[in-house]
Amino acid sequence: MTADDLSPLRLALGPTVDLQVVAECPSTNTALLDAVRAGLSQPRLLVAERQTAGRGRQGRAWQSWPGASLTFSLAWPWQGAPLQGLSLAVGAALADALEPQGRAIGLKWPNDLRLGAAKLGGILIETVLQGAQVQAVVVGVGLNLDDPPSDPGQPAAGLRRLDPRWTPASALACAGPALAALLQAWPREGWRAWQARFDARDALRGQAVQAGALRGTVDGVDAEGALLLRDAEGRRHAVAAGEVHLQSWGA
Repeated sequence: MTADDLSPLRLALGPTVDLQVVAECPSTNTALLDAVRAGLSQPRLLVAERQTAGRGRQGRAWQSWPGASLTFSLAWPWQGAPLQGLSLAVGAALADALEPQGRAIGLKWPNDLRLGAAKLGGILIETVLQGAQVQAVVVGVGLNLDDPPSDPGQPAAGLRRLDPRWTPASALACAGPALAALLQAWPREGWRAWQARFDARDALRGQAVQAGALRGTVDGVDAEGALLLRDAEGRRHAVAAGEVHLQSWGA
C-alpha cells in the first residue's frame, strides 16, 4: 500500500489512532499484544501485507497473500466494559462497512463472515490483562479478496466475488474506521446497540447445528451474545463459547 492509498484512512481514523503498515510479519495480533505488554497505551492499527504465522480461533492458521487478502489488527485500551457480544458486533460492523446496502455477507456465530456457505473472513479477539482487569483488547481481522486455494472441508470465498474492484487499501479504508468507531462507542453502547444488526445477517438462524455435545436448531442470539439452540425436545440452550458446526456445510 502506498502513502496515497493510506492518506484517506489516516484522516478517517484521526490523530488518536496510530496507523502502521508492514510488508510482512508473523502475526499482527501477536505483534500488538507484545506492544501493549511493552507499554503501548494508545489505539494502534497494524496492517501486514503478508502474515507468515497468522492465527485464527482454536489455534488455526490463517493464510494471507499480498494483494489477494487483507490482514490487520487493532489494539484498543479497555475501560472495563463487558466483552460479551464483541466478536458478533465486530462482524456486523465489518459486514455493514463492506456491503452497506445488501445482505450477501452473512455472519456465522461467533466470528466468521460468510458468502453463502463459503468463509469470507474471520475475527480473532484477544486481551491483555493487568491483574484481573482487561488492560486492552486486540481485534484481529482476516479478509479474503480473491478466492483462496480450495479446501473441501472449509470452502472459502473472496470479496471480489461481490465487486472485482476491491483492493486491500479500499477494503481497509472501509473496515478500519468502522472498527475504530465501534470500539470507541462500545463502553457507552455495548452489544445492545448491535444485536439487531447481527440478527439481520445471522447465517445460522433456523439451521440445524451441533455445538459441542448439543444438537438442535439455531434460534438466534440472546442479550449477552450467546447462541440460542433449541433441541429436538423443544428445550432452549444458551451456548456462550465454542465451535458450531452447521450440518449442511460441515463447518
